[in-house]
Amino acid sequence: MPIEEFIINIYLMVEQYYKIVVTKPLRGAGYAPKLTDPEIICMELVGEFLNMDQDKQIWQYFTQHWQAWFPAIGSYPNFAKHCSNLWQVKKRIQDKVSEIEGRDNVHLIDGFPIPVCHYGRAYRHKNYQDLAAFSYCAAKQEKYYGFEGHLLVTLSGMIKGFTIAPANVDEREVAPDITSHIHGLLGADKGYISPKLVQYYDAQGVDLQTPLRRNMKDDRSKAVVRRLMKSRRIVETVISQLSERFNIQKVRAKDLWHLSHRLIRKILSHNLCSVLNKQLGNPPLQFELLISS
Repeated sequence: MPIEEFIINIYLMVEQYYKIVVTKPLRGAGYAPKLTDPEIICMELVGEFLNMDQDKQIWQYFTQHWQAWFPAIGSYPNFAKHCSNLWQVKKRIQDKVSEIEGRDNVHLIDGFPIPVCHYGRAYRHKNYQDLAAFSYCAAKQEKYYGFEGHLLVTLSGMIKGFTIAPANVDEREVAPDITSHIHGLLGADKGYISPKLVQYYDAQGVDLQTPLRRNMKDDRSKAVVRRLMKSRRIVETVISQLSERFNIQKVRAKDLWHLSHRLIRKILSHNLCSVLNKQLGNPPLQFELLISS
């Protein structure tokens, strides 16, 4: 679809969910902002989809190209402040989108590194000193300093849960934090092998399935294991989308509050694009089909 239709569709979805999650006025006194909250959120999410992950980039893009559509865009400082003040609203919208659109009894979980800085600068880096940690990324075969993102998705690629933790925290410890609201099958990789975790999920009515190591006996058929491994490509594709299109592995914030806001915005942009992609009848996660060249 043309970019004009894309912006309109994102705005309509934002406005729809905004009316659901905001049931009373957000501001009790003072002047109302010239740009409405749905307009600001729409601009943020469109900017994120277009690979602009900084407030200034988004503000410049809409000022230069869409001033007629958003004539009250105003100055950059006011725009950035308005974006940050709406982080709770975006979190509520994200929760509602995943609740309505992400109904599934099959989920997939995985983690990925979020480096804070280059490994060689870690000991001199001043931000996140009490939060970030050192770990090892097996995919890139290198050590890094920062956080690990933990992601829960459905078979359609909808993100149902997300959090970050210090990089040295075992992903098996974090898994219950983002899976407390699910049921059915939960697919994961070998990093989630744990008898205690299996017992925990059994009590929750969740069937945790992971590939086994070579020295472990597997009573499942090879066909079942193959289907499990094939389905794991979905969560890997979502991580790839978040990294390449939404720049989720780039930490541009200096504190955890602003970092959390950035992550929420990226997750919400991804999920609304997933909904729009599904409405258009495109294959799951084929976001490049959303906007015609």
